[in-house]
Amino acid sequence: MGYEGDGHDAPVRHRAENIVADEKVAASRRGFLKSAGLGLAGATLAGLSGTAAQAAETPIGDKWWPSKWGAEDQAGASNHMGPQKTLEAVQNIKTGKVHSLGHVYEADMPLFGQRVFALRTPGMPTGGTFGDNKIIWNDEFLATEIGQVGTQFDGLGHIGVVTGEPGDHTEKRLYNGVTMAEAASPYGLKKLGIEHVKPFFTPGVLIDVMGLKGAMLEAGTEITVADLEAALERQGLSGDAIRPGDVVVIRSGWGLLWKEDNERYNSGEPGIGLEAARYLAEKQVSLVGADCWGVEVVPNPDSTQVFPAHQELLVRHGIYLHENLNLESLTADASWRFAYIFAPLPIKGATGSPGNPLAVT
Repeated sequence: MGYEGDGHDAPVRHRAENIVADEKVAASRRGFLKSAGLGLAGATLAGLSGTAAQAAETPIGDKWWPSKWGAEDQAGASNHMGPQKTLEAVQNIKTGKVHSLGHVYEADMPLFGQRVFALRTPGMPTGGTFGDNKIIWNDEFLATEIGQVGTQFDGLGHIGVVTGEPGDHTEKRLYNGVTMAEAASPYGLKKLGIEHVKPFFTPGVLIDVMGLKGAMLEAGTEITVADLEAALERQGLSGDAIRPGDVVVIRSGWGLLWKEDNERYNSGEPGIGLEAARYLAEKQVSLVGADCWGVEVVPNPDSTQVFPAHQELLVRHGIYLHENLNLESLTADASWRFAYIFAPLPIKGATGSPGNPLAVT
């Protein structure tokens, strides 16, 4: 098999060079979150009246629990995985070429807010010398938010909704209605940890919205259902190409800024809105990925909403997200269908996972 993806020889710049960039990124992200908060406050002062708003059981609509997979389910849409989806995925393998969809993890990659990635080698060598064969070895120490940096897989414990009083942990709910009172622990999630996710081996569909538009989409540009369907049509596919349990990855072109302009990359992003999230949920996909850091449009065109697609997919439907994907080699080959393979690191209690997803064509 041939392999395509990032090289592993990119130079790591001195950490000090990142301090100013980190501050700018944090400021820009605080800025759009603050703007969203002001928008929410303004909407509240305006009354937030209306029949639909008054009728909703929660801030994101009617209650979403129990899950269709049962009140005790912690695997979400990975329940679609199984022998049938594996065999369907194999049908997409025509050349045997393997595309790496992950970026290299390094200190100068774009990082959300104040997150860090610091790798240290404790001594060179770390251990030895032992035996007549004079063996030595090296280890590493890594300090980071392991599941939420670089190419990252969002688990079901990552996002939730406050459904009652802000201080009431029994009214802070995650997927399947799991409350923070049930899940919270200083040592990781007691429920919905990433260890419950089933490994993915399933058909994947690439939707090239940048190819449709002819240029990289700008931050704040919402990818609509019409965009998704038009891009599929351009690729010789239709909405029927997406089947229950499939993975959908969306190229906006934003990933071209990765390590080229981190400040701009982190300042916002194009992505799907709530309409497209609901469309994909109706298709019963198992995962949505993108070449940007949050999959969904930031800032949201509706200033009262902050990451609503995360709530729609992760919380309401148990559909996973894969962020910061490298979709360029897959796009260059016009490989619109592929086998998506990924097994999250089974870190007990983690909210997400690093790793290198593969697309086999």
